[in-house]
Amino acid sequence: MSALPGIASIAAMALYAAFFLHAESQAQVLGLVALGVVGVGVPVLARVGWIARTATSLEAHPLAARSASVAALAATIALFHDQHFVMLMLASVALYSVACLGLTLQFGYAGVVNFAGAAFLGVGGYTSAVLGPHVPHALVLLIGGLLAALVGSILILPILRTRGHYAALITVAFGILFRTFVEVNDALGGPQGLQVKGMNLFGWELNSPLRNLSFYANYVFVGLALAAAAFVLVRRLERSWVGLSLDAVRLDETAAAVFGIDVARWKILAFTCGNFFAGIAGAAYAMMTGFVAPNSFTFGDSLILVSIVLLGGLGSAWGVPLAAGIVLIVPEKLQALQEYRFLLYAMLVIVILLARPQGLIARPARQYFPK
Repeated sequence: MSALPGIASIAAMALYAAFFLHAESQAQVLGLVALGVVGVGVPVLARVGWIARTATSLEAHPLAARSASVAALAATIALFHDQHFVMLMLASVALYSVACLGLTLQFGYAGVVNFAGAAFLGVGGYTSAVLGPHVPHALVLLIGGLLAALVGSILILPILRTRGHYAALITVAFGILFRTFVEVNDALGGPQGLQVKGMNLFGWELNSPLRNLSFYANYVFVGLALAAAAFVLVRRLERSWVGLSLDAVRLDETAAAVFGIDVARWKILAFTCGNFFAGIAGAAYAMMTGFVAPNSFTFGDSLILVSIVLLGGLGSAWGVPLAAGIVLIVPEKLQALQEYRFLLYAMLVIVILLARPQGLIARPARQYFPK
């Protein structure tokens, strides 16, 4: 399989995204949505097998795929460098991708359910609010991730004693518990929340715009750096013996235990690492928006994270940023439709999943005996 399908798909998606971000009237936005989904988009490409070839090409030629992705991102940033809305959306997509790569590690690799993703984002967000004025912000990001991982390492203990729907209910209950805790805690601002100091990395004030650039562009660069690091780490884990052990745990816990795999240890590892990513993303996102409040970390926000993982393809690292772009940007571009935009967005997701039940970019089958 050549690298051409993957590179061509990345270029086509970048071109489509540029037109979509540039569209201002609702007629243009709706037309592009119809073109991308109902017309020559997902259903047709899935039928002719192009999406499957793209996924295989991305897997077979990672260097070419990464190079094409970097070029596409650079072109997009250059085109919209002074537009605050577009830069904010790109930064949000990058940071949400970091959190969702953590969920991919949990859901897609180890099979550990987590419907409290927003709560772990909140752990990082409130960490940045409390420590931001006193601690270097690079260290705040790390502490936010470590605290989220610590909380996750405690939450995983009851999850290990249950399976299926019961394990999912534990994470749902924790998400509700977290929101209630921060809402009634006056030290954390209560329902009004807390202001968060803008990010400062080694003397670089990210809220101070670079020449001719939106100040959100600084957060785009940081978000992309974090997303790239998370992506590389997740892909390395997937291709290593660690990923093989996680696959065995997800597919059949009993068989994995029979062959000597410590099921509990690998679940703890996946859950802890995934929440570490979410904590870092939450800390950076809070610094970008300048505010955290309990209403930002609801069960609905957790479902948004889960929908990104499922829409992109369960266990597919390549599908995460694409799905994050759809889930975050499309509703914002349809704001003129008011409450109807969520109905249209839900229909969009349903159509995509009907055409691609395995996600936009499905994870290729692992080659246990590579040639």
